[in-house]
Amino acid sequence: MTNTDFDVVVIGAGPGGYVAAIRAAQHGLKVACVEKRDRLGGTCLNVGCIPSKALLHGSELFEEASHGALAKFGVKLSGVELDLGQLLSEKDKAVKELTDGVAFLFKKNKVEWLKGEARFVDARSITVGDRTITSKNFIIATGSEVALLPGMVPDGEVIVTSTEALALPKVPGHLVVIGGGYIGLEMGSGWRRLGAKVTVVEYAERIVPAMDVEVANAFAKILQKQGFEIRTSTKVTSVRRDGAGAIVTVEPAAGGTPEDIAADVVLLSIGRRPNTDNLNIEATGLTLGTDGADRGRIAINHDFSTAVPGIWAIGDVVPGPMLAHKAEDEGVACADNIAGLTGVVNHDVIPAVVYTQPEVATVGKTEEELKAAGIAYKIGKFPFAANSRAKANRDTEGFVKVLADAASDRVLGVHIIGSVAGTMIAEAALAMEFGASSEDIALTCHAHPTHSEALKEAAMAVTGKSIHF
Repeated sequence: MTNTDFDVVVIGAGPGGYVAAIRAAQHGLKVACVEKRDRLGGTCLNVGCIPSKALLHGSELFEEASHGALAKFGVKLSGVELDLGQLLSEKDKAVKELTDGVAFLFKKNKVEWLKGEARFVDARSITVGDRTITSKNFIIATGSEVALLPGMVPDGEVIVTSTEALALPKVPGHLVVIGGGYIGLEMGSGWRRLGAKVTVVEYAERIVPAMDVEVANAFAKILQKQGFEIRTSTKVTSVRRDGAGAIVTVEPAAGGTPEDIAADVVLLSIGRRPNTDNLNIEATGLTLGTDGADRGRIAINHDFSTAVPGIWAIGDVVPGPMLAHKAEDEGVACADNIAGLTGVVNHDVIPAVVYTQPEVATVGKTEEELKAAGIAYKIGKFPFAANSRAKANRDTEGFVKVLADAASDRVLGVHIIGSVAGTMIAEAALAMEFGASSEDIALTCHAHPTHSEALKEAAMAVTGKSIHF
């Protein structure tokens, strides 16, 4: 133990891994981070969160300019054209800036980047290429990869995953998205705004099935109004190439007559799976989960340690939502615990955002979860149509919904549909982290005119006393 190469070796340099490595180094530990990509930052920075948001932002600007949305404010444009190559180039520029930034932070904090793929030899050593590395602690942070339906294999051109969907060479005439979750809806939104017809096929009864039902239903109506075709309770039985396009065969989830849908591009977006296959993790004495949501995942204790001393795990390879910010917080907490400090993550307060337009953001419990747990609750809602800033900006779609404990008034969940919902949800998460009541939010002075006043009014509505609605 005293003669190891490092104090901590982090396997994976995504948001969880690189944050854990930097935090451990800040505690004075000798740290290395293994990453097989040419760039640091993992899926999120390279082919996930960051490039998708750049594509979404660019598509929003194009839609505003090309469909006369700015004319009501006196901004009249003509001859608007899409330069897709420039849009994708700007996306790539943002990715490079951020991944280069992580490399700089590694150098600043003296984290050694071990380039290659890690495989365990035993609980105290790994190989990376032809090098064997020993460490007192290993943090497994290998993230996740695209999950695929049996028999549906992407070809990278017509049948694609979210990775290829970020760099299509042209706007597809018809994009069929298989899966009505966050990633598929975001990708569909971006390409719809650039001119594609978008059809979403979802096996469940509604899109984003884990979301609060009222919010999910309102969200679906907004997307349909924008031009999405949404087909829920529908099963995909096959996807096959057909010349330059593809044919998607579907049928009712409960069984029924098959139907073929012709597509120019098919996006396979049913979710993600833990990236743990090639670690040779059995050599450490650990075993991976085999059932349901735990399949391929690593069981951990509250401090992110595993059943094998010295091996820790965070992010998408452990239970919980596969979200970059969850992984980051776990990376900080795990590194703190290795350093002998106290690192904790409150998994009851992990916000989630769908970056469509409008955005949808949630934190805490849904109504359905509260009902299932037998918890009595109160509801406060406030529409952006009654919010002065939203009214002035002409972006009044959506509402804020606050769920509070009927007895204690403690905020149990907040759900927002609105243009800046992703930013607004931070206030709700902070309030819940401090155990705030709806009254605490209602009595907190909010700047006027701001979208955030809608959260204050929704909190006031919990007791039936909102002012502006």
